Amino acid sequence: MTALLEVAAHLPPTGFPIEDLADRLGLSDRQVRLFRRFHGLAEVRLDPGGSLLDLLLAAAARLDGLAGNEHRVRYVVHARGMPVAVPYPHNPLRELCRALGLDHALSFTLTHQACATGLLAVDAVGRMLAADGDPDALALVLAGEKTYTPDAQLVPETAIFGEGAAAALVSTGDGPGRGDRLLAYATSAHGEFDGRLRVDRDLAVRFQDEYPRLLAEVLLAAVDKAGLTLDDIALLLPHNVNAVSWRRVCQRIGFPVRRVVLDNVAVVGHSFAADPFLNHRTAVDGGRLAPGDRYLVGAAGLGATFSAMVLRRDPDGPTQDSADQDNTDQDGVRARGNR
Repeated sequence: MTALLEVAAHLPPTGFPIEDLADRLGLSDRQVRLFRRFHGLAEVRLDPGGSLLDLLLAAAARLDGLAGNEHRVRYVVHARGMPVAVPYPHNPLRELCRALGLDHALSFTLTHQACATGLLAVDAVGRMLAADGDPDALALVLAGEKTYTPDAQLVPETAIFGEGAAAALVSTGDGPGRGDRLLAYATSAHGEFDGRLRVDRDLAVRFQDEYPRLLAEVLLAAVDKAGLTLDDIALLLPHNVNAVSWRRVCQRIGFPVRRVVLDNVAVVGHSFAADPFLNHRTAVDGGRLAPGDRYLVGAAGLGATFSAMVLRRDPDGPTQDSADQDNTDQDGVRARGNR
């Protein structure tokens, strides 16, 4: 059994209006209006002076359950959307392990599923922990990247990337603390969409046309695999591509848009593989996930991979009344993890 014990989020403090990014990204006035009025994107969070290590450390430092439990962490994984993140020989993941006292852990990067890699990482480390047979062992999953090139910041006509980061503690669910139990994981790869959408207009159009159907299929597959129906799902945690694409998917599968956490789309941007975790924090801090609720998580990665998970909220977890509300930033992503 795989369980999310705790999820923490970090957002750079500065939001950049999308108009300020137009020159860097080569966006016309029409494209800027499309993003703002049609896709519902107003600004993205960026930290121009910070490094990838800074982003990941800021997220990991907000995990209340990490301090004092470093010895239990067996794996540290960076779920990365881009195949290259820093120039050789820099290794921010190893630097993070040294800074947090996790040098003993096996650390590695997962990629090649682009922005769906965060869900892959949770499933992978859950399987590894189960195979080890130690109920006390933990894994630390990190997500978040720098938008260091135009290709790393734009999906044409679809999304603009930001630099939010997240950290999650994963366990087998058999040791101390129960956590949110993973009920099902489904994924589907479609290599026919591999390529640079910025330069291949035909590929971009075909991907946009097929995207709602392929994402809908994997969402329904995960729900079915969990032995549930959509009526059993309390909430859907999306990746923050844009609002209109999720409305289309919801219309296709018959799921109420009001039960999709779209709060961060307009003010955060698409934060690579970190989006589902950022939205998890927003949902919990906003009291939208009650103990025992079943919820659906969806993500898509260019290349293309479509993935979904169904989890059950920890029945012994804190309610909104008992959660610490003192560290919520203006956009609803709390500055600390669960207590």
